[in-house]
Amino acid sequence: MLRALLKTMRPKQWVKNGVIFAALVFDHHLLQLRPLLETIAGFVLLCVLSSTVYIINDLADIEKDRQHPRKRLRPLASGALKKETAIAAAIVLPLVALPLAYLLDVGFAVVAVIYLAENLLYSFQLKHYVILDVLMVALGYLLRVIAGALIIDVAISPWLYICMTLLALFMGFGKRRGELILLSRNGQGNGNQTSRKVLEEYSLAFLDEMINLVSSATVMAYSLYTFSADNLPKNHAMMLTIPFVLYGIFRYLYLIHIRGEGGAPDELVLTDRPLQVTFGLWGLSAVLILYLNMPS
Repeated sequence: MLRALLKTMRPKQWVKNGVIFAALVFDHHLLQLRPLLETIAGFVLLCVLSSTVYIINDLADIEKDRQHPRKRLRPLASGALKKETAIAAAIVLPLVALPLAYLLDVGFAVVAVIYLAENLLYSFQLKHYVILDVLMVALGYLLRVIAGALIIDVAISPWLYICMTLLALFMGFGKRRGELILLSRNGQGNGNQTSRKVLEEYSLAFLDEMINLVSSATVMAYSLYTFSADNLPKNHAMMLTIPFVLYGIFRYLYLIHIRGEGGAPDELVLTDRPLQVTFGLWGLSAVLILYLNMPS
C-alpha cells in the first residue's frame, strides 16, 4: 500500500521542482549554507504539495484513467491503492506542508498556497481549455522560480523568468504532442471518448508549430540573457553555455521527428543519454562560469 501511494505521488516528477534552485545558483548563494538549506527545505515542501495534486488528480480521473492505455496501470486506476488511503493522504500532506512553509518564509508560504490552488484549478477545470492548459503549466514553473527567490530574499534577473516561462511552454506543448502520439499508437484518435477532452482541440501540425515557435523564442531569450543580465559576469562568459541549450533543443526535435519518440522534454531527459549529458554539461559550465567570476 505504501509503495502504491508513493507511486501515486509521482517521485519521478519531483525533478520539476528543481527549478526552485535557480535563484540560489544564479544569485551566487549556492556556496552559502543557510540559503542552501532553506532552498532544499522549500524543494521538499513543493514536492509534497505537487504530490498532493497528483493524488487528487488521480482520484478525480480514476474512471478516465481506467480507459487510458498507460494510465490504467496507475495504482488508483488498477486498484492497487484504495481510494480511502489516497483521500487521507491528500488531506494530511498539505496540512503538514503549508504550516511548515509559513515557518520557513511568509512570502514562500503565500506562493505555496497559490501554487497549490493553481494546480488544483488546473486539474479540475483549466486543463480542459486548449492553450490555456499549457499556459497554466508554465505558470506552475514560474511560481517555483519565484518561490526560490523569496526563500532567500533575492531579486533575480527578469530574463530568467522569461526563459523559464518559455522553456515551460516548450515542455507543455511537447507533453501534449507526446499524449497525441501515444493515443494514435493505441488506435485512438481525436474525438475518441478515451482521449482527454483538451486533446480533441490539438493536432500534431498545430503542436509542431507551437513547439517551433516557443523553441526559437527560448533560444533567443536565453542568448539575450547571457550577455544582458546584470548579475552575470561582465566578460559575457555565460554565452559559452548557449551551445548546450541549442543542442538540447535540437536533440529533442530530432527525437520526436526522426526517432518517433513521444515523450515530453522533461520525460525524455530521464531516458535519453545525450540529453542527460547535455543538461549536466550546461549545469556544470554555468556554475563554473558564475562562481569563478564572482566579484571579490
